[in-house]
Amino acid sequence: MAVTTTEATSSEGLHKGLRQRHLTMIAIGGVIGAGLFVGSGVVINETGPGAFLTYALCGVLIIMVMQMLGEMSVARPTTGSFSEYAREALGPWAGFSVAWLYWYFWVIIVGFEAVAGAKILQYWIDAPLWMMSLILMVLMTATNLYSVKAFGEFEYWFAGIKVATILIFLVCVSLFVIGMWPGASFDFSNLTAHGGFFPNGKSIIFAGMVTAVFSMVGAEIATIAGAESDDPERAVTKATRSVVWRISLFFVGSVFLLAVILPWNSTELGASPYVSAFEKLGVPHAADLMNAVVLTSVLSCLNSGLYTASRMLFTLARRHEAPPQVMIVNKRGVPTYAILMSTVVGFLCVIAAYLSPDRVFSFLINSSGAVILFAYILIAASQYVLRKRHDAAGRQLKFKMWAFPYLTIATIIAMAAILVSMAIREDTRSQITLGLISWAALLLVFALTKPYRTKARPELAVDAEAR
Repeated sequence: MAVTTTEATSSEGLHKGLRQRHLTMIAIGGVIGAGLFVGSGVVINETGPGAFLTYALCGVLIIMVMQMLGEMSVARPTTGSFSEYAREALGPWAGFSVAWLYWYFWVIIVGFEAVAGAKILQYWIDAPLWMMSLILMVLMTATNLYSVKAFGEFEYWFAGIKVATILIFLVCVSLFVIGMWPGASFDFSNLTAHGGFFPNGKSIIFAGMVTAVFSMVGAEIATIAGAESDDPERAVTKATRSVVWRISLFFVGSVFLLAVILPWNSTELGASPYVSAFEKLGVPHAADLMNAVVLTSVLSCLNSGLYTASRMLFTLARRHEAPPQVMIVNKRGVPTYAILMSTVVGFLCVIAAYLSPDRVFSFLINSSGAVILFAYILIAASQYVLRKRHDAAGRQLKFKMWAFPYLTIATIIAMAAILVSMAIREDTRSQITLGLISWAALLLVFALTKPYRTKARPELAVDAEAR
């Protein structure tokens, strides 16, 4: 591995080029994506004014998972993050599964976001969708290949734009609904005027949890990036503790205000709820401004997706569970081949979106839908096992999961309940089926590659037998 001494370098060969401000903004902006700016309108249309309760429930789950992940990451920061913890707690199969499932989720999302970004660009530029998608893929790949600091800077500014937009939205709409905006009056009637607070029944608040929880995915990236910062413990602790106010403010707060300012059954919500809200406030060029913000969200997600996928692949290679070439880093401490391999899948997704949008591309998106919940359940199970071991050994932890083991167990049960609800609903059943098929295929590959792993690292066989 070619590494230099001009920057701090981890024992893995990756440069510690991320600063505290990078990690702070990655943590703050990591959960804000196109899923919030667009998907929130779909949830409100489906659930009614009480949709913010759906986001609140999902937010509690994400907060619990982040608290558990924070406990493990502060105790032992590593680029592999939860894949290493799953391996240590549950065995090699779990580490292999969660790492490849998470990699698979993000490389598919990279391709999806490239296509989504291209569609937004077509709002201003008359060019083929595939061409715009490829351009975005090339730009984000170049950013990741240059250096981890380049990734951090890009994410810092783009996350800053997202955060600033949400804060402006919260302030302006709050002034509007309490009557302090020009031409406005105190009005919360939309919460009850169109069929009541729960127009489709109280149980419907659980129906939108699938969409809501996926829109919050990304908070855990800070624990992976923390290993490439100059102070991993402080970075991860700060990022984890900020999750509560981030989700409360950005998701629950903004969705509540959307339900107040716009009727829940409005067709404008499903299209672009934030554009509709700003237009109601009389903000000029609202569509142009919000499309630009959504584009930055898409690019931010694409950028962080490539980063996350490449680091997870790098970790797999260190364990001889991925091609050894992906461990090679350039003189700037960047895992070049890990990034390129992750990018290839993104390019293939773009091609699939062009050649077969209703079959191949749809299959890829649906098959990745449930895997993030599989990963979260494995994170929670890992924390449960590792915490038991720590407590039994009498070790002290600097950062702890709340009310252990009760909240850990409750979180696992809640996530399993979401998976069951997905299996029951016709529109999400395929995600569970294809997700389980993907996981089963990975476990088959894990079994078939055991001779290679044992030959490459004999200690793995001893480790497996010990478990």
